[in-house]
Amino acid sequence: MNIFHAIGAVVADQIEQVRTINRRFANPRLTMSPAEQRALLALRIYLLVLVGLLVYKFITLLTP
Repeated sequence: MNIFHAIGAVVADQIEQVRTINRRFANPRLTMSPAEQRALLALRIYLLVLVGLLVYKFITLLTP
């Protein structure tokens, strides 16, 4: 058994665990009201804007 086979087995096991968890939580147990859905959408957009600003700032710092 070489090191690559051992690493591959560990990675495959971890991937299978993630897939099991994803299957378990595929269907939400709680229902959300439309207001909650809009609030979560607004938070996602806000986070994307913040990440965009961070990337922009990083790029402007690197360019002379």
